[in-house]
Amino acid sequence: MVTDAELATLARDIESDRVERKESIKNPNQIRTAICQFANDMPDHREPGVIFVGLKDNGGYANLQVTEELINTLAHMRGDGRILPLPTMTVQRRLIHGCEVAVVEVYPSDSPPVRLDGRVWIRVGARRAIATEEEERRLLEKRRAGVLSFDRQPARNATLDDLDVDLFERVYLPSAVAPDVLAANQRTVEQQFRSLHFLTSDGVPNYGALIVLGKDTTAWLPGAYIQLVRLEGTELTDPIRHQRRISGPLPDMLRLLDEILDANISLATDIVRQPTEVRHPDYPVVAIQQIARNAVMHRTYEATNAPVRIYWFSDRIEIQSPGGPYGQVTCENFGSPGVTDYRNPLVAEAMRALGYVQQFGIGIPLAQRVLEANGNPPLELVPESSTVLVILRRRP
Repeated sequence: MVTDAELATLARDIESDRVERKESIKNPNQIRTAICQFANDMPDHREPGVIFVGLKDNGGYANLQVTEELINTLAHMRGDGRILPLPTMTVQRRLIHGCEVAVVEVYPSDSPPVRLDGRVWIRVGARRAIATEEEERRLLEKRRAGVLSFDRQPARNATLDDLDVDLFERVYLPSAVAPDVLAANQRTVEQQFRSLHFLTSDGVPNYGALIVLGKDTTAWLPGAYIQLVRLEGTELTDPIRHQRRISGPLPDMLRLLDEILDANISLATDIVRQPTEVRHPDYPVVAIQQIARNAVMHRTYEATNAPVRIYWFSDRIEIQSPGGPYGQVTCENFGSPGVTDYRNPLVAEAMRALGYVQQFGIGIPLAQRVLEANGNPPLELVPESSTVLVILRRRP
């Protein structure tokens, strides 16, 4: 963390490319752009960039009231899904020369290039711009392999031939890269895969690439599928109505899952007063989608052959994800608002780009809200050290 003395110096230094000053959050995209620039750390300062909200361009105090709402709005910019991979940053209320300001510290990313809405923003000295291909290449070379998550680790025997290039070009690229950037693209397929974090610097696909775009994902990760079992009763020993193994590259798997969930939802009709009727699903499909997608996103793929399991009983749905809580999420705070972490940041980034996650950290709250609105009992969360179980109860 930057000390008070360093902050005071940076606040006065109008030449530094580690500093951004904003009088308010009237233009939040400018603040997001600065976060992206500092996370990419193109000059290689290896120190955090600082955004002062409440200071004028000349360093003067802007008389901004630093409220909890302001602090929360700034902090929310980290996880709203527009900046990927997720930046590391802190937001605090600090005193600078006796004046209260909001201070955002943004740390250099371990996995550049970082994108805002599909564009790689950098700043070097007075220059603030979208990175050129050469600058993106330099950012890629800065990755620190020693701190890679499992989904960013290379699958050493894999090659580009193991990835579905057609799916990448047809579905993933248009979702992950801004249209104008894509229209001006002159890169090879390999360069495109690398720029989106799916290949190492020496051209080897990582496990995230195989999960998202692998031609045969389970050949590399045997547990990378969803097992859905629909039962006639309330016990695992009851007769099976039907079962499906849902596998394939991530976009196909999630699309097929949505289709199957829609097909299994039942509607009940309440006659309120003639001729009006209200139709209630036994489960709101959004709630099942959110919990199932969370299970795919946050599960562990390493050292297990277990799939995500969805057991659909006559009175409840149980969704089980391999791997317990991760990082700052514990069994004690699991499901608490604002507490989230990412075991598989590349998979999370892909799900956000593909539109299956609109905003990070809201899956459980959203599921709770739509269940309540539909008349279902609350979610039951059962986190353990090696697995997470979520139970949705049928609407009475």
